Amino acid sequence: MAPHRVAEKPSIALSIASALSGGRMSTRRGSTDVHEFEGTFLGFHAHYKVTSVIGHVFSVDFPSKYQDWTVTDPLDLFSAPILKSESNPKAHICRHLSQEARGCGHLVLWLDCDREGENICFEVIECTGFQGKDAGRRVYRARFSSVTEKDILKALDNLVEPNRDESLSVDARQEIDLKVGVAFTRFQTSYFQGKYGNLDSRVISYGPCQTPTLGFCVQRYLQITAFKPQKYWALHPYLIKNGYELQLEWDRNKLFDFDVALMFQKLVVEDGTLEVTHISTKEESKSRPSGLNTVNLLKVASSALGFGPQMAMQLAERLYTQGFISYPRTESTAYPASFDFKSTLGAQLHNPTWGDYIRALLADGFHKPKSGTDVGDHPPITPMRAATEDMLGNDAWRLYQYICQHFIGTVSPDCKYVRTKVELSSGGELFNCVGHHVTTKGFTSIMPWLAVNEKNIPQFTKGEKVNILKVELYEGNTSPPDYLSESELISLMEKNGIGTDASISVHINNICERNFVQVNAGRRLVPTTLGITLIKGYQCIDPDLCLPDIRSFIEQQITLIAKGQADHSRVVQHVLQQFTRKYSYFVKQIENMDALFEAQFSPLADSGRLLSKCGKCVRYMKYISIQPSRLYCGTCEDVYYLPQKGTIKLYKELVCPLDNFELLIFSLAGPEAKSFPLCPYCYNNPPFEGIDTLFGAQKQGSSGKLGKGAGMPCFLCPHPTCKHSLIAQGVCACPECDGTLVLDPVSAPKWRLYCNMCNCLVFLPQGAHRISTTRDRCPECDSTIIEVDFNKKTTPLSDGATLHVGCILCDELLHSLIEMKHGKSFFKRSGRGRGRGRGRGGRGRGRSGGKREDPKMSFRDF
Repeated sequence: MAPHRVAEKPSIALSIASALSGGRMSTRRGSTDVHEFEGTFLGFHAHYKVTSVIGHVFSVDFPSKYQDWTVTDPLDLFSAPILKSESNPKAHICRHLSQEARGCGHLVLWLDCDREGENICFEVIECTGFQGKDAGRRVYRARFSSVTEKDILKALDNLVEPNRDESLSVDARQEIDLKVGVAFTRFQTSYFQGKYGNLDSRVISYGPCQTPTLGFCVQRYLQITAFKPQKYWALHPYLIKNGYELQLEWDRNKLFDFDVALMFQKLVVEDGTLEVTHISTKEESKSRPSGLNTVNLLKVASSALGFGPQMAMQLAERLYTQGFISYPRTESTAYPASFDFKSTLGAQLHNPTWGDYIRALLADGFHKPKSGTDVGDHPPITPMRAATEDMLGNDAWRLYQYICQHFIGTVSPDCKYVRTKVELSSGGELFNCVGHHVTTKGFTSIMPWLAVNEKNIPQFTKGEKVNILKVELYEGNTSPPDYLSESELISLMEKNGIGTDASISVHINNICERNFVQVNAGRRLVPTTLGITLIKGYQCIDPDLCLPDIRSFIEQQITLIAKGQADHSRVVQHVLQQFTRKYSYFVKQIENMDALFEAQFSPLADSGRLLSKCGKCVRYMKYISIQPSRLYCGTCEDVYYLPQKGTIKLYKELVCPLDNFELLIFSLAGPEAKSFPLCPYCYNNPPFEGIDTLFGAQKQGSSGKLGKGAGMPCFLCPHPTCKHSLIAQGVCACPECDGTLVLDPVSAPKWRLYCNMCNCLVFLPQGAHRISTTRDRCPECDSTIIEVDFNKKTTPLSDGATLHVGCILCDELLHSLIEMKHGKSFFKRSGRGRGRGRGRGGRGRGRSGGKREDPKMSFRDF
């Protein structure tokens, strides 16, 4: 019997295998590492295999026929089918799981214990071919909250079945968010970027969670701009008592009528004394905190540590996978009755900062934590083992330190203090002063930022009269609220049911990345003109689109699916029907939003600078460098999107032989970055069937690309005669991927080849006057023969000649003069892009495959 165990991340798989094997295991490489060892399972001897996925195995997207923005009506997306495909094809996770599951009698799923983890469980079940109890092959689910040996062994003794309802709730959310987000995003992006040139955002996106999140920020902005300050006056008498100078607070607080405030000041000045009318002394306490959940961690990380929510979650995730803290995604603030506080505290005994405090706490007896909320997911975030700053690094250490201090604070005594309030009167007006004296620091000893501020006031007796030193009439102005802080925004999102503990940080990060808001000092979120205009536009067409009500309703329905109380397909159908109607109305009323955009942004005709000629009208087109960078032909009123995050220049006034558009050169920054030519028309409208897109000018998650497969530069073009195409400039197969090494046309005098798929760079003989490809092929490896015109003073040729023709793989001289490096890639290296390189006509593939083991014909010696 061989149990196959699958974790969510390689580091967790290693922790599980180490705990179950006692460290006696063998490890072999695969798509992810596979750990094998002997042991017992359900009382029988077993051979274990432990491996992992890397997050979700599958991602949701539309079929290819719906990926073309120009031919697909976004309205059709609401009823379009969706399909699941491998998230990372180059990792071959699905094939890996299938292979490793062969011969295994049981499957134990060690995925993260939340809804997303449950969804991945069923992805793994699909990949491995395990179907419940069929043929005696059983599937088990391990539930754990940390990767300590104790928790892993406990989970092994309490295996359960995976929860299909929770998995279906994730499927529902994915489908709703995909269809709603992509439909609105495609329409908005195409409509507004086709009219305005200075939007400064690559994608004008909409999201059922993202947009209400932006709405909170804009709502606060509108409160600030609509605020009108008012003058007010406050009365502050001063007195001296036993060497203390005290400023008293007025019971009326403030008045907005100067004459009335002045009248009260005269009454007090004429009286000249203050009489003590009442003294109250009360012992009060400040309660220790409840357990730490994800939302509170994110709020503290932003307000106290200066970490954005996205960064905070990344640090917490790393601490969890390394075994330093418990699972960081939890809504619960209540500890289970079985929680071992003594052992958890004991793990921190040797910490130089709080070790002594813990020893005293254990000696005196730690306190039972304050009752919190048990949502039934995971215990609160807790330190699981000791660490030092050297082990974690500065940022992770600061977050870990807070988690430790918070946990210790939950089992510490409450803070106790005595509050004394003295009330006084003069001229018929009432005043007071308040003093605090801490009697027990309690949890504030370990969380000093929450300490009660001591304030000493002198002794008074009832009926005592004290002379007034002076009476100040303070003049001030009411002030508007500040911009929302990330911490405040997180609280609003939690209160209104926007996002989950796992996704809140993602939504905030999205509105920042899309340039809808900017993070200012104090991590306050200031909406941009684009963000403000969008929300105002939704408000004038359909306020529901930017209000939290719809999303919180969706989340409630999804929760019903997770609890088995609602049907998955009916919920999805009902929600999509609502948004379909809203989308149709939005499109009909778009002129209302457009009027707001027109008042804030410049038309395309007034933007950019003249750059290159249009192949249709032979008039100059304008280059708009603000993201997304694009060309605009005012005569034809056409927009052509370009590669992003680089520089665009005219390429020697050369034209594309297919459409007569002038060619451009796109370059990434840096000495080892690549550059390539492209035709604006071909880039947006690939002229050859079967050419998949690699360089999407516009992309919103899985929303596809703008234009007819936008993204075919010359180095992918198979045109047989154009001197800029892959056929003409391709030299040989890339040694690292399925791509082709292409001659960089503007790299002189530092001549080089670059891979049209990955970030591989090959430096050719430097300082040569000219390097060019020929139409000849190498008879040994089928690579393109190149022609090198060396400098007379530095020519390596023994006879002093300067011209040399040969193959960079097989010609010994050329091979000795080249060097391979890694530079910046044009796109993220993904399995999706890499797989699409197959069969694109690169040199040196197929026919030379059998000879790649020859050292002379590879790049291994670099």
